[in-house]
Amino acid sequence: MWLDSLTPTPVSELLVTYAGKHHRMLVKHESYLASGSVKERTAIGLLRALDRQEPLTPGTVVVESTSGNLGIALAHQLARIGGRLIAVIDPKTPVATRQLLIAAGATLHMVDEDDGHGGYLLTRLATVRALITAHPGYRWTNQYGSEANPEIHAQTTGPEILCQGGPELDAVYVAVSTGGTLAGIARHVRGTGRPIRLIAVDAYASMASGPPASQATTADARLLPGIGASRQSSFLTPQSFDTRHMVRDSDAIAMCRMLREDTDIGVGGSAGCVLSACVTDLTSAEAPTRPLCLAPDDAAKYEDSVYSDEWLEQVKLVEAVHATIERWRADGLAFKSTEPQI
Repeated sequence: MWLDSLTPTPVSELLVTYAGKHHRMLVKHESYLASGSVKERTAIGLLRALDRQEPLTPGTVVVESTSGNLGIALAHQLARIGGRLIAVIDPKTPVATRQLLIAAGATLHMVDEDDGHGGYLLTRLATVRALITAHPGYRWTNQYGSEANPEIHAQTTGPEILCQGGPELDAVYVAVSTGGTLAGIARHVRGTGRPIRLIAVDAYASMASGPPASQATTADARLLPGIGASRQSSFLTPQSFDTRHMVRDSDAIAMCRMLREDTDIGVGGSAGCVLSACVTDLTSAEAPTRPLCLAPDDAAKYEDSVYSDEWLEQVKLVEAVHATIERWRADGLAFKSTEPQI
């Protein structure tokens, strides 16, 4: 069937030197999926569920609120049956992502009204509902509420992680936005009874995994797409994760830049958050011995943001990013990588 196109993504091993010690860290590269991100899995799960409710046919119009990656995946899948996506996006969506959405056949609906919680999610969702009401024939995949979101990760992502991590795997770090990826992974991991710690990685001023960091202010507005949200996830429960890390944009961007400088591996901003959280834990009392970090996508869509000095100037993060890099380098942080392995 046209939705049965998922294959396992590879894992590479990073050799991390930090604070005078050497560590090993696994990175699972979801950019190897057909549409370039972990959202390929989510899109297939959501479309399968929609197809079961009522078959998807040529001419089907689907509406979804997206920070970019899910929209790209949905648009590609829908194009295969002659369907079309209306992607409700916001100003944080990178230019490169917008171009990929259009190239995949999506129609863009831009929302530019802040929702009052450091983002645009609530405004985007209100726009989706308005479009559905105005056009009863439109269909909504609802990545923020459909159980098909976590279920596809319980069926695919979770089992892959346990297989690739091996018997020594003791921690998994996952970025949260809808929370579906982590909730699905947790569903599978908890079911095995293995003592693996699950860490929710969230944006500093986000509410996706719970209340925002106590010291978060409007100056910590979320700039990176694909991580964080203006409301709490409807999928995450107290059993979904053991602890969480709230990561500032500047730390995530610094991590992305250092990793590429050392290894030529380019990852997106949410992956920078995940790696930052894991590196921080390497010097803690509960330091993992064999952690795995889920990298939702690669650097391709972030050359004009995360990896752009001009963009850093525009968003006033130059000093913070360079100060973080200098601090980590002073502590000896450096990376080496191996070739990705399935």
